[in-house]
Amino acid sequence: MKNSSDALPRVFDRALARRRLARAFRLGPEAFLLERVAEDMVDRLSAVKRQFALAADIGTPTDAMARLLAACPQIEKLVSLRPLRAGGQVDVIADEEYLPLAPASLDLAVSALALHGVNDLPGVLAQIRRVLRPDGLFVAAFVGGSSLTELRQSLAIAETEITGGLSPRIAPFVDVRDLGGLLQRAGFALPVTDVDHITVRYGSPFTLLSDLRRMGATNVLVERRHVPLRRSVLLRAAEIYAEQFSDPDGRVRATFDIVWLSGWAPHESQQKPLRPGSARMRLADALGAQEVTLPVTDRTGKLE
Repeated sequence: MKNSSDALPRVFDRALARRRLARAFRLGPEAFLLERVAEDMVDRLSAVKRQFALAADIGTPTDAMARLLAACPQIEKLVSLRPLRAGGQVDVIADEEYLPLAPASLDLAVSALALHGVNDLPGVLAQIRRVLRPDGLFVAAFVGGSSLTELRQSLAIAETEITGGLSPRIAPFVDVRDLGGLLQRAGFALPVTDVDHITVRYGSPFTLLSDLRRMGATNVLVERRHVPLRRSVLLRAAEIYAEQFSDPDGRVRATFDIVWLSGWAPHESQQKPLRPGSARMRLADALGAQEVTLPVTDRTGKLE
């Protein structure tokens, strides 16, 4: 089966991403961010007053999401799709870019901290839309926005100073303003996006780097330099990080923007916008205000 991503430029080395994730499990995964997102996911779903006969957890790196959703009374059956066998119970081994699910088979699809690493996000969204039944719900959270801006700036300055150039170190992140359009392009109705800004404080930049390694979140860009980061660059980046992004107590800040998006598979029961000109009441009447006619000017600014 071919996917639309086969014809697109590859940004991420997906095979390397799986190896890095496997290494994180061997080291002992750092899951504080994922656990927070999983708790937020359950809170968001609890606001949706309906039952889901069949739900799928797509790509979430560990079973943090599946464990919470399995206890959710709204969900009758949950299947977990992940790229690795490690990290708790997995029902289906699958790459997020190639979903082995039948069309119109799910009532709910969720994903946490996985979709920011796919090469063809529009294509993946279209696949998820296709496997949802009419009026099925999709909710996802992934790293985006200005995440790790402190680390990005520090590495860029240090590498420029020492080597005279820059190399790709941190993945590009999607902007929340683009996601509504992507959801509509994929065929979702009632798209909603928002951002949760999280600041984590560390004793040093090296502790942050250790956490990223144990999250499986190190550099997997196709265009990365295939040589280790020079020690001098790393030490200089740590100095810059501590100088520019530390609090009075000496701890350094790391920004994580968690981008949330949701959309529904279209159904005739859903709300639809009114046709232009179909309103039965003037806005002034609805607000209880007096309508005032303003003077009209021509292009020269003169009153007509």
